[in-house]
Amino acid sequence: MDDTGKHPFGRLRRAMENDPEALAGLEPPEQLPVIAICAVGKTSAIAARHLRDRGIEALTLAGGMRAWGLAWNTADVPISDPEVEVVQVRRTGKGCLSYIVGSAGEAVVIDASVDPQVYIRVAAERNWKIVATLDTHVHADHLSRSKPLSESGDGKLYFPAQDRVSFHFSPLGDSDAIEFGRAKLSVIRTPGHTEESNCYQLNDRVLFTGDTLFLDSVGRPDLAADGEETGRRARLLHQSLLGLRNMSPDTIILPGHTGKPVAFDKKPLFKNLAAVIADVEVFSMTEDEFVHGVVQRMPPTPRNHLRIIQLNEAGVIPRAEQADLEAGANRCSIS
Repeated sequence: MDDTGKHPFGRLRRAMENDPEALAGLEPPEQLPVIAICAVGKTSAIAARHLRDRGIEALTLAGGMRAWGLAWNTADVPISDPEVEVVQVRRTGKGCLSYIVGSAGEAVVIDASVDPQVYIRVAAERNWKIVATLDTHVHADHLSRSKPLSESGDGKLYFPAQDRVSFHFSPLGDSDAIEFGRAKLSVIRTPGHTEESNCYQLNDRVLFTGDTLFLDSVGRPDLAADGEETGRRARLLHQSLLGLRNMSPDTIILPGHTGKPVAFDKKPLFKNLAAVIADVEVFSMTEDEFVHGVVQRMPPTPRNHLRIIQLNEAGVIPRAEQADLEAGANRCSIS
């Protein structure tokens, strides 16, 4: 979707440019200002101007939904460990959550989803050197920035052990660990959302769950899978979740996504494990109940997910396609 003359929005923009009365019949809402939004911000800027000419307070989203999908902000995660700091990097419109974990001058980046320079800059501001970059799994809803971040010279590239991706990486299997500064990330294999999914436990206090476990839901096991494979993955996911349930209830859960837009409020998104278990119904289900419930409650398949998977397996980010491929909210969870 774009604002060029080849697309209906482009024709709408030209029509509005030539007709100052194009929005004359629009009744303004009681709550102002009106915020005009379009794909890249051109048509909405004209609409906002027409509204202001009529005396209606109106704003436009600069850059449109393409810019909104790439907007980001950060929040510090409070953890009771003087040896470690965790910064949550959030894609506001997309709901992607990634992390920079720093300790004694060294840092690890988990599930990089914004421009690599963001992580480099945030780490530099805290006098951290990025020594490792890792993903929890092969993502299906956004293009992973972990490979280009590692190629910038900042950190060794790690991925869960698997044979899906075609580029070089250091594999992480169950019970492996990455040590940096005065911290340690331990690998917990959690197949289900994908076959290769990992969670990473930080100093026995924090768990980075990727798309296996969210704060109010769990990861969907059906992406790029047929019905039989979905059922098999659902059983694996149930087993993985039961394994996580046995961890300390005070463990801080830091997921890879949220289903809602992230406010620019500096408030990190997290819960302890006890709260997540209380909020996520599937923890009380039997395996058969869970598998049946997964099949019945599956949300719509993410747009472009097969193309995104293909590109993430190849480690390629096509700049021309990036904004359109990643448009829309996260749909990697089931409630």
